[in-house]
Amino acid sequence: MSDLRADLRNYVRALPKAELHLHIEGSLEPEMVFALAQKHGVKLPYATVDALRAAYDFSDLQSFLDLYYAGANVLRDEDDFHAMTAAYLRRAHADGVVHAEIFFDPQTHTDRGIDIGVVFRGITRALQDAEREFGMSSRLILCFLRHLSEEAAIKTLDAALPYKEHFVAVGLDSSEKGHPPSKFARVFERARAAGLLTVAHAGEEGPPAYIREAIDLLKVSRIDHGVRCSEDPTLVAELAASRMPLTVCPLSNVRLKVYNDMRQHNIGQLLKQGLCVTVNSDDPAYFGGYVLDNYVAIAEALDLSKAQLAQLARNSFEASFLDAASKQKWLLRIDTLAALIPR
Repeated sequence: MSDLRADLRNYVRALPKAELHLHIEGSLEPEMVFALAQKHGVKLPYATVDALRAAYDFSDLQSFLDLYYAGANVLRDEDDFHAMTAAYLRRAHADGVVHAEIFFDPQTHTDRGIDIGVVFRGITRALQDAEREFGMSSRLILCFLRHLSEEAAIKTLDAALPYKEHFVAVGLDSSEKGHPPSKFARVFERARAAGLLTVAHAGEEGPPAYIREAIDLLKVSRIDHGVRCSEDPTLVAELAASRMPLTVCPLSNVRLKVYNDMRQHNIGQLLKQGLCVTVNSDDPAYFGGYVLDNYVAIAEALDLSKAQLAQLARNSFEASFLDAASKQKWLLRIDTLAALIPR
Protein backbone atom coordinates (compact mmCIF):
# COMPACT_ATOMS: atom_id res chain seq x y z
CA MET A 1 0.00 0.00 0.00
CA SER A 2 1.37 3.42 -0.95
CA ASP A 3 2.06 6.02 1.72
CA LEU A 4 -0.62 8.25 0.19
CA ARG A 5 -3.26 5.53 0.32
CA ALA A 6 -2.27 4.55 3.86
CA ASP A 7 -2.57 8.21 4.90
CA LEU A 8 -6.06 8.38 3.37
CA ARG A 9 -7.20 5.21 5.12
CA ASN A 10 -5.82 6.38 8.44
CA TYR A 11 -7.57 9.73 8.10
CA VAL A 12 -10.93 8.18 7.25
CA ARG A 13 -10.56 5.60 10.01
CA ALA A 14 -9.90 8.37 12.52
CA LEU A 15 -13.07 10.25 11.53
CA PRO A 16 -15.97 9.29 13.81
CA LYS A 17 -18.64 7.85 11.54
CA ALA A 18 -22.21 6.59 11.70
CA GLU A 19 -23.28 3.78 9.38
CA LEU A 20 -26.94 4.07 8.45
CA HIS A 21 -27.44 1.54 5.65
CA LEU A 22 -26.28 -1.91 6.66
CA HIS A 23 -28.25 -5.13 6.19
CA ILE A 24 -27.03 -7.37 8.97
CA GLU A 25 -27.73 -10.52 6.95
CA GLY A 26 -25.51 -9.00 4.25
CA SER A 27 -22.56 -8.98 6.63
CA LEU A 28 -22.55 -12.79 6.77
CA GLU A 29 -19.07 -13.64 5.49
CA PRO A 30 -18.55 -16.93 3.58
CA GLU A 31 -16.44 -18.37 6.41
CA MET A 32 -19.32 -17.93 8.84
CA VAL A 33 -21.81 -19.30 6.30
CA PHE A 34 -19.78 -22.51 6.15
CA ALA A 35 -19.31 -22.68 9.93
CA LEU A 36 -23.04 -22.30 10.60
CA ALA A 37 -23.93 -24.71 7.81
CA GLN A 38 -21.69 -27.31 9.46
CA LYS A 39 -23.20 -26.55 12.87
CA HIS A 40 -26.73 -27.16 11.63
CA GLY A 41 -26.06 -29.80 8.98
CA VAL A 42 -27.14 -27.51 6.14
CA LYS A 43 -26.02 -28.65 2.68
CA LEU A 44 -24.50 -25.81 0.66
CA PRO A 45 -24.29 -25.76 -3.16
CA TYR A 46 -20.64 -24.69 -2.92
CA ALA A 47 -17.76 -26.98 -2.00
CA THR A 48 -15.49 -24.38 -0.45
CA VAL A 49 -15.41 -20.86 0.99
CA ASP A 50 -13.52 -19.71 -2.09
CA ALA A 51 -16.15 -21.19 -4.41
CA LEU A 52 -18.89 -19.36 -2.55
CA ARG A 53 -16.98 -16.08 -2.63
CA ALA A 54 -16.37 -16.54 -6.36
CA ALA A 55 -20.15 -16.65 -6.85
CA TYR A 56 -20.35 -13.00 -5.72
CA ASP A 57 -20.34 -11.76 -9.31
CA PHE A 58 -23.73 -10.13 -9.73
CA SER A 59 -25.44 -8.87 -12.86
CA ASP A 60 -28.16 -6.95 -11.02
CA LEU A 61 -30.00 -6.64 -7.72
CA GLN A 62 -32.03 -9.83 -8.20
CA SER A 63 -28.98 -12.01 -8.87
CA PHE A 64 -27.55 -10.77 -5.57
CA LEU A 65 -30.81 -11.32 -3.67
CA ASP A 66 -31.03 -14.93 -4.79
CA LEU A 67 -27.65 -15.66 -3.17
CA TYR A 68 -28.37 -13.42 -0.18
CA TYR A 69 -31.51 -15.34 0.80
CA ALA A 70 -29.76 -18.68 0.29
CA GLY A 71 -26.93 -17.60 2.60
CA ALA A 72 -29.36 -16.49 5.32
CA ASN A 73 -30.71 -20.05 5.46
CA VAL A 74 -27.84 -21.06 7.78
CA LEU A 75 -29.13 -18.71 10.52
CA ARG A 76 -31.15 -20.93 12.82
CA ASP A 77 -30.78 -20.03 16.51
CA GLU A 78 -30.17 -17.04 18.77
CA ASP A 79 -26.42 -17.64 18.94
CA ASP A 80 -26.20 -17.53 15.13
CA PHE A 81 -27.79 -14.08 14.98
CA HIS A 82 -25.57 -12.94 17.84
CA ALA A 83 -22.40 -14.21 16.15
CA MET A 84 -23.26 -12.58 12.83
CA THR A 85 -24.07 -9.22 14.42
CA ALA A 86 -21.05 -9.27 16.73
CA ALA A 87 -18.73 -9.95 13.78
CA TYR A 88 -20.08 -6.92 11.90
CA LEU A 89 -19.81 -4.66 14.95
CA ARG A 90 -16.18 -5.63 15.53
CA ARG A 91 -15.36 -4.87 11.91
CA ALA A 92 -17.26 -1.57 11.95
CA HIS A 93 -15.56 -0.51 15.17
CA ALA A 94 -12.17 -1.17 13.56
CA ASP A 95 -13.23 1.16 10.71
CA GLY A 96 -14.06 4.01 13.09
CA VAL A 97 -17.82 3.53 13.16
CA VAL A 98 -19.09 4.80 16.52
CA HIS A 99 -22.82 4.48 15.78
CA ALA A 100 -24.65 1.95 13.60
CA GLU A 101 -28.26 1.84 12.48
CA ILE A 102 -28.81 -1.71 11.34
CA PHE A 103 -31.44 -3.22 9.05
CA PHE A 104 -32.73 -6.73 9.55
CA ASP A 105 -35.24 -8.76 7.53
CA PRO A 106 -37.47 -10.79 9.87
CA GLN A 107 -39.51 -12.27 7.01
CA THR A 108 -36.37 -13.92 5.65
CA HIS A 109 -36.32 -15.93 8.87
CA THR A 110 -39.94 -16.25 9.98
CA ASP A 111 -40.84 -17.66 6.57
CA ARG A 112 -38.36 -20.47 7.37
CA GLY A 113 -40.06 -21.15 10.70
CA ILE A 114 -37.67 -19.11 12.88
CA ASP A 115 -39.48 -17.32 15.71
CA ILE A 116 -39.11 -13.55 15.45
CA GLY A 117 -38.08 -13.44 19.12
CA VAL A 118 -35.03 -15.55 18.32
CA VAL A 119 -33.95 -12.95 15.75
CA PHE A 120 -34.52 -10.00 18.07
CA ARG A 121 -32.75 -11.59 21.03
CA GLY A 122 -29.67 -12.64 19.10
CA ILE A 123 -29.17 -9.30 17.37
CA THR A 124 -29.93 -7.08 20.37
CA ARG A 125 -27.63 -9.06 22.65
CA ALA A 126 -24.75 -8.35 20.26
CA LEU A 127 -25.69 -4.65 20.11
CA GLN A 128 -25.65 -4.47 23.91
CA ASP A 129 -22.28 -6.25 24.02
CA ALA A 130 -20.78 -3.73 21.57
CA GLU A 131 -22.01 -0.81 23.63
CA ARG A 132 -20.35 -2.26 26.72
CA GLU A 133 -17.14 -3.28 24.96
CA PHE A 134 -16.62 -0.42 22.47
CA GLY A 135 -18.95 2.34 23.65
CA MET A 136 -20.64 1.90 20.26
CA SER A 137 -24.26 3.07 20.08
CA SER A 138 -26.81 1.54 17.74
CA ARG A 139 -30.38 1.49 16.54
CA LEU A 140 -32.29 -1.38 14.92
CA ILE A 141 -34.56 -0.98 11.88
CA LEU A 142 -37.03 -3.68 10.85
CA CYS A 143 -37.36 -3.96 7.07
CA PHE A 144 -40.27 -5.34 5.10
CA LEU A 145 -39.51 -7.37 1.97
CA ARG A 146 -41.14 -5.44 -0.84
CA HIS A 147 -41.43 -8.43 -3.20
CA LEU A 148 -43.91 -9.89 -0.69
CA SER A 149 -47.42 -8.56 -0.06
CA GLU A 150 -48.40 -5.66 2.15
CA GLU A 151 -50.55 -8.11 4.09
CA ALA A 152 -47.40 -10.11 4.91
CA ALA A 153 -45.73 -6.88 6.04
CA ILE A 154 -48.68 -6.04 8.31
CA LYS A 155 -48.49 -9.51 9.83
CA THR A 156 -44.76 -9.01 10.43
CA LEU A 157 -45.31 -5.63 12.06
CA ASP A 158 -47.94 -7.10 14.38
CA ALA A 159 -45.55 -9.90 15.37
CA ALA A 160 -42.75 -7.41 16.01
CA LEU A 161 -44.62 -4.83 18.08
CA PRO A 162 -44.25 -6.82 21.34
CA TYR A 163 -40.49 -6.22 20.84
CA LYS A 164 -40.92 -2.50 20.11
CA GLU A 165 -38.38 -1.50 22.76
CA HIS A 166 -35.69 -3.04 20.56
CA PHE A 167 -36.28 -1.19 17.26
CA VAL A 168 -36.88 2.44 16.32
CA ALA A 169 -38.02 2.36 12.71
CA VAL A 170 -39.33 0.30 9.83
CA GLY A 171 -37.84 0.20 6.35
CA LEU A 172 -38.44 -1.27 2.93
CA ASP A 173 -35.91 -3.37 1.02
CA SER A 174 -35.51 -6.25 -1.47
CA SER A 175 -36.52 -6.07 -5.16
CA GLU A 176 -37.38 -2.49 -6.05
CA LYS A 177 -38.56 -2.91 -9.64
CA GLY A 178 -42.33 -3.26 -9.82
CA HIS A 179 -42.78 -2.74 -6.08
CA PRO A 180 -43.29 1.00 -5.51
CA PRO A 181 -43.39 2.49 -2.02
CA SER A 182 -47.11 3.15 -2.47
CA LYS A 183 -47.67 -0.61 -2.22
CA PHE A 184 -46.86 -0.32 1.51
CA ALA A 185 -48.65 2.89 2.46
CA ARG A 186 -51.01 1.23 4.96
CA VAL A 187 -48.37 -0.70 6.90
CA PHE A 188 -46.15 2.37 7.13
CA GLU A 189 -49.11 4.38 8.41
CA ARG A 190 -49.64 1.72 11.09
CA ALA A 191 -45.96 1.81 12.00
CA ARG A 192 -46.00 5.59 12.37
CA ALA A 193 -49.13 5.36 14.53
CA ALA A 194 -47.19 2.97 16.78
CA GLY A 195 -44.52 5.65 17.24
CA LEU A 196 -41.95 4.23 14.82
CA LEU A 197 -39.84 6.21 12.38
CA THR A 198 -39.76 5.24 8.70
CA VAL A 199 -37.12 4.87 5.99
CA ALA A 200 -37.26 3.21 2.57
CA HIS A 201 -35.05 2.01 -0.25
CA ALA A 202 -35.86 4.07 -3.33
CA GLY A 203 -34.05 5.27 -6.42
CA GLU A 204 -31.52 2.44 -6.69
CA GLU A 205 -33.16 0.27 -9.36
CA GLY A 206 -36.44 2.17 -9.19
CA PRO A 207 -37.05 5.59 -10.78
CA PRO A 208 -36.94 9.02 -9.10
CA ALA A 209 -40.74 8.79 -8.76
CA TYR A 210 -40.20 6.10 -6.10
CA ILE A 211 -38.21 8.63 -4.05
CA ARG A 212 -41.11 11.05 -4.19
CA GLU A 213 -43.55 8.31 -3.17
CA ALA A 214 -41.39 7.34 -0.20
CA ILE A 215 -41.33 10.94 1.00
CA ASP A 216 -44.95 11.84 0.28
CA LEU A 217 -46.73 8.57 1.11
CA LEU A 218 -44.46 6.76 3.57
CA LYS A 219 -43.31 9.97 5.34
CA VAL A 220 -39.74 8.73 5.54
CA SER A 221 -37.03 10.39 7.60
CA ARG A 222 -34.42 9.43 5.00
CA ILE A 223 -34.05 7.68 1.64
CA ASP A 224 -31.90 4.56 1.35
CA HIS A 225 -29.81 4.74 -1.85
CA GLY A 226 -31.60 7.50 -3.77
CA VAL A 227 -28.82 7.99 -6.33
CA ARG A 228 -31.23 8.06 -9.29
CA CYS A 229 -32.55 11.38 -8.02
CA SER A 230 -30.05 12.91 -10.46
CA GLU A 231 -32.44 12.03 -13.29
CA ASP A 232 -34.87 14.64 -11.91
CA PRO A 233 -33.16 18.03 -11.34
CA THR A 234 -36.24 19.41 -9.60
CA LEU A 235 -36.15 16.53 -7.14
CA VAL A 236 -32.43 17.12 -6.54
CA ALA A 237 -33.14 20.75 -5.67
CA GLU A 238 -35.94 19.71 -3.30
CA LEU A 239 -33.73 17.12 -1.57
CA ALA A 240 -31.00 19.72 -1.11
CA ALA A 241 -33.42 22.29 0.29
CA SER A 242 -35.00 19.85 2.75
CA ARG A 243 -31.71 18.10 3.69
CA MET A 244 -33.50 14.79 3.21
CA PRO A 245 -30.69 12.29 3.81
CA LEU A 246 -29.63 9.74 1.22
CA THR A 247 -27.84 6.66 2.58
CA VAL A 248 -25.59 5.94 -0.39
CA CYS A 249 -23.67 2.67 -0.82
CA PRO A 250 -20.96 3.23 -3.45
CA LEU A 251 -19.36 -0.23 -3.69
CA SER A 252 -22.81 -1.81 -3.78
CA ASN A 253 -23.86 0.50 -6.61
CA VAL A 254 -20.91 -0.59 -8.72
CA ARG A 255 -21.24 -4.31 -7.92
CA LEU A 256 -24.94 -4.23 -8.80
CA LYS A 257 -24.34 -2.31 -12.04
CA VAL A 258 -26.08 0.92 -11.04
CA TYR A 259 -22.75 2.37 -12.22
CA ASN A 260 -20.23 0.52 -14.37
CA ASP A 261 -17.29 2.28 -12.74
CA MET A 262 -16.80 4.19 -9.47
CA ARG A 263 -15.59 7.19 -11.48
CA GLN A 264 -19.17 7.50 -12.79
CA HIS A 265 -20.72 7.66 -9.32
CA ASN A 266 -22.71 10.78 -8.52
CA ILE A 267 -22.12 11.03 -4.75
CA GLY A 268 -19.46 13.69 -5.17
CA GLN A 269 -21.72 15.78 -7.36
CA LEU A 270 -24.66 15.38 -4.98
CA LEU A 271 -22.43 16.49 -2.11
CA LYS A 272 -21.44 19.61 -4.05
CA GLN A 273 -25.13 20.29 -4.76
CA GLY A 274 -25.80 20.44 -1.02
CA LEU A 275 -27.54 17.11 -0.47
CA CYS A 276 -27.17 15.27 2.82
CA VAL A 277 -25.49 12.22 1.30
CA THR A 278 -23.89 9.61 3.56
CA VAL A 279 -21.51 6.69 2.93
CA ASN A 280 -22.47 3.14 3.87
CA SER A 281 -21.63 -0.47 3.03
CA ASP A 282 -25.07 -2.03 2.38
CA ASP A 283 -24.16 -5.77 2.28
CA PRO A 284 -20.39 -5.68 2.83
CA ALA A 285 -19.74 -9.43 2.78
CA TYR A 286 -21.14 -9.56 -0.76
CA PHE A 287 -19.96 -6.25 -2.20
CA GLY A 288 -16.29 -6.29 -1.33
CA GLY A 289 -15.94 -3.72 1.40
CA TYR A 290 -17.04 -2.27 4.72
CA VAL A 291 -17.59 1.41 5.40
CA LEU A 292 -13.92 2.42 5.40
CA ASP A 293 -13.45 0.74 2.02
CA ASN A 294 -16.41 2.70 0.64
CA TYR A 295 -15.00 6.06 1.78
CA VAL A 296 -11.58 5.27 0.33
CA ALA A 297 -13.06 4.03 -2.96
CA ILE A 298 -14.97 7.26 -3.62
CA ALA A 299 -12.12 9.45 -2.36
CA GLU A 300 -9.75 7.88 -4.88
CA ALA A 301 -12.16 7.58 -7.81
CA LEU A 302 -13.75 11.02 -7.43
CA ASP A 303 -10.74 12.92 -6.06
CA LEU A 304 -12.57 13.99 -2.91
CA SER A 305 -10.73 16.24 -0.48
CA LYS A 306 -10.28 15.52 3.20
CA ALA A 307 -12.71 18.36 3.90
CA GLN A 308 -15.33 16.64 1.74
CA LEU A 309 -14.73 13.34 3.51
CA ALA A 310 -15.21 15.10 6.84
CA GLN A 311 -18.48 16.56 5.53
CA LEU A 312 -19.67 13.08 4.60
CA ALA A 313 -18.91 11.94 8.15
CA ARG A 314 -20.78 14.98 9.51
CA ASN A 315 -23.75 14.11 7.30
CA SER A 316 -23.85 10.61 8.77
CA PHE A 317 -24.60 12.01 12.21
CA GLU A 318 -26.97 14.69 10.95
CA ALA A 319 -28.96 11.91 9.23
CA SER A 320 -28.88 9.53 12.20
CA PHE A 321 -31.56 8.84 14.79
CA LEU A 322 -29.28 9.87 17.64
CA ASP A 323 -30.43 12.55 20.07
CA ALA A 324 -29.26 16.13 19.52
CA ALA A 325 -26.63 16.07 22.28
CA SER A 326 -25.00 12.91 20.94
CA LYS A 327 -24.98 14.31 17.40
CA GLN A 328 -23.33 17.49 18.60
CA LYS A 329 -20.65 15.56 20.48
CA TRP A 330 -19.58 13.66 17.37
CA LEU A 331 -19.83 16.70 15.07
CA LEU A 332 -17.46 18.59 17.36
CA ARG A 333 -14.99 15.69 17.28
CA ILE A 334 -15.08 15.61 13.49
CA ASP A 335 -14.53 19.36 13.29
CA THR A 336 -11.62 19.18 15.73
CA LEU A 337 -9.94 16.40 13.75
CA ALA A 338 -10.58 18.02 10.38
CA ALA A 339 -9.08 21.30 11.59
CA LEU A 340 -5.81 19.54 12.37
CA ILE A 341 -5.44 17.92 8.94
CA PRO A 342 -4.30 19.74 5.77
CA ARG A 343 -7.03 19.79 3.15
